[in-house]
Amino acid sequence: MQEMGAPRIVSLIASATEIVCALEYEDHLVGRSHECDYPHSVALLPICTEAKLNTSAASGEIDREVRRIIAEALSVYRVHADRLKELRPDVVITQDHCQVCAVSLRDVEQALCNWLDSRPQVVSLSPDCVADVWQDIRLVAQALGNPERGEELVARLQQRMNTVAEKCRALPGRPTVACVEWIDPLMAAGNWMPELVEMAGGLNCFGSAGKHSPWMTWEQLREKDPDVIVVMPCGFDIERSRREMPALTQRPDWRRLRAARDRCVYLADGNQYFNRPGPRLADSLEILVEILHPSIFRFGYKGKGWQPL
Repeated sequence: MQEMGAPRIVSLIASATEIVCALEYEDHLVGRSHECDYPHSVALLPICTEAKLNTSAASGEIDREVRRIIAEALSVYRVHADRLKELRPDVVITQDHCQVCAVSLRDVEQALCNWLDSRPQVVSLSPDCVADVWQDIRLVAQALGNPERGEELVARLQQRMNTVAEKCRALPGRPTVACVEWIDPLMAAGNWMPELVEMAGGLNCFGSAGKHSPWMTWEQLREKDPDVIVVMPCGFDIERSRREMPALTQRPDWRRLRAARDRCVYLADGNQYFNRPGPRLADSLEILVEILHPSIFRFGYKGKGWQPL
C-alpha cells in the first residue's frame, strides 16, 4: 500500500529497479522495463518497454542486428508511451550510459514529448566506474526525497566490498584475468569490471576502468594468454552463455590457451550480476573472489552465480 503523497516510480533499467528496492521503495514502483526481474516480486509490475530485435538469437546475429539498427539512427528499444502516461509516474528512471544495453534517456524523452500537463521528473543514470554507481544510488535517493537512505546504502556496500578487497591484498600472487562481455564478436569487459578484478586480487588483461567495454580479437586473447577467463556476456545467464561457447571452444587453438589447459575458464551470470551497475556489484565481487581464490572465499554463489566451463 502506497503512502499518501509518496512518489510513483517507473524504472526503465534493471539496475535502477534494484537500487529503488534496496532503498526500500519497492512499494512505490508502478512500472518497469521488460528487463527488470530482480527482486522477483517486481515481475507483477506493468511492463513499459520492449526490444526491437530477437534477444534469443545467437550472439553474432544479435550483434549484426544491433549494428543495423544503430546505423539507421534508430533505437534498439521501444517505450510504450501510452502505458507510461496511464501509470502517472512522478519519477522515471532511465540511463544514458549505453544505447545498446537498455532504454536510453533519448527514448524516454521522446515518449514524454507530448505530455502537456504534468511531466514526471526524469532521473538518468550514467555509471562508468564503481564510484559512479555509488553516485547513482545517491541520485536516486535524492530524487525519492530520502538522501540519507542513499548514503546508508552506499556505506554498507562499500564496507562489504572493502572487507573483501583488503583480504585479497594480503594474498600472494595475482592471476591474470580476461573478462569476456560478448562472445561473438569478442568483447572484453570495461567500465567497473577492471576495478572489480583489481579488488579481487587479479590482474585485468583487457578493458580500462571508467571506459566503455572494448572489442578484442582472438589473436589478442591468445597473445595475452591469461591465467583465468571469466565469460559474462551482457544479458546472458550461465546456460545461455554455455550454449554460445562453441564459438570459442571450437577454435583449433582453443586448447592452447593456458586457462583452457588448466581448466580455469568460468561462466558467470552476466545478466544478473556483472552487467548491472547497482547494489549487486558487491555480489559480483564476491563471485570473482570465489573464482580466483576458491580455497579462501566461499560465499555460496557457485552453481547459480558462476560455474566452471
